[in-house]
Order: sequence, then structure tokens, then C-alpha cells
Amino acid sequence: MNGLEKITQRIEQDAQAEAGQVLADARARADAIAAEWAEKARKEREDILERGRKNAGERAERLASVAQLEGRKQILAAKQEMIGQAFDRALEELLALPEEEYAELLAALCAKAAVTGREAVIFSKKDRQRVGKQVVTKANEILAKQVAPKLPEELTGSAAGAFLDKVVTAGSALLAGTGMLTLAEETRPIQGGFILAADGVEVNCAFETLVRLSRPELERQVAQILFGE
Repeated sequence: MNGLEKITQRIEQDAQAEAGQVLADARARADAIAAEWAEKARKEREDILERGRKNAGERAERLASVAQLEGRKQILAAKQEMIGQAFDRALEELLALPEEEYAELLAALCAKAAVTGREAVIFSKKDRQRVGKQVVTKANEILAKQVAPKLPEELTGSAAGAFLDKVVTAGSALLAGTGMLTLAEETRPIQGGFILAADGVEVNCAFETLVRLSRPELERQVAQILFGE
């Protein structure tokens, strides 16, 4: 082998050695880069999982809170419905009273609600035919007795005394301008009770109206009875 061949061979060997070293360095850098990115990927994956777990926990808490709120709404709605049914039942029982008891109640309420004692009493068509005259007569008697002087029992115990008591009562009512309620010809589409009318002013004593107006005041008591709260 001459000198040129030796030089050429040495150059080739050096080049192969350098190429091998370059390749080894490149592989080492590639491995390092791969390891670095693998670590970054692992951390990113853990971060994503942790955020996912946190978000899932927060979402679960929100859903639980919403479920509790919805549950309370449903319970409140059910309680309100039961309270409403209780007031509906009260109205039904008022309307279902025996006729005599019903008339007595209306007469007492009519006398209490009268402002002048000269109002017209308006009933439903059914009640006007059934108890209208009876209620107005009894209510006028109550109003008359409120202004009449009380006679001694020894006078009212006899038939003559009872008659005298009626005369005194009627006269006192006439002087006071009360006890002159009249049965109105017109009727109204109410369930029960009555309406007092005088000089364009009306006092609504329909049972459904009285029950509705009483509800805000009585609702707490009804809830206490129904639910113990």
C-alpha cells in the first residue's frame, strides 16, 4: 500500500469515527429530548387529570346544591298545595252546613258586617231562595237588640212581656235607624255568603272571598297543624 492509499484509508477511518460520534451524540440528544417531553407530557397529563377531578368535584357539588334547592322547592310546592286544599276544604264545609246552622251563621255575619243597618243583602240565586228571607229577618233582629234597652226578666217572662219586648226592640231600632236590612232582588254568582250594598258601596262577604282574605293571616297556623312547623 503506497502513501496515498494510506492517507485515503486514514481519512475514511477518521470520517467514519466522526460520523459515528455525531450519530451517537444525535441519538443521545434525541433520547434526552424524548425524555424531557415524556416528562412534560406526564406532568401535563397529571395536571389535566387533577383539573378534571377538581372540576368534577365542583360540578358534583353544584349539582348536589341544585338538587337540594329543587327538592326544597318541590317540598314547598307540595306544602302549599296541601294548605290550599285545607282552605278549599274549609270553604266546602261552610257551604255544606245544615240549613238552619247556615242561616244562623249568615245572620250573625250580616249583622256584624252591616255599617248602617239599612243595606240591601245580595245572595246567590240558590241562597236567596233557600235562606234569604230568614237571614235578613234574623240579622235585623240582632241589629235591633243591639240598640234596644234590656227589659227586666219579670216583664219578659209572660206573653205580654215578650210582646212588649218586641215592641220596644222594634221602636229602638226604628229610632236608631238600624235593623232595616232588605233582601235584594238581584243575585250574584257567588258560592256562598252575601254582599251588602248601599249607596253604590258594597261589602263583599262571599265565603270564597272571606276564605281568600283570611289565608295570609291563618296560613301559618294551618301549616303548624298540618306539618308541625
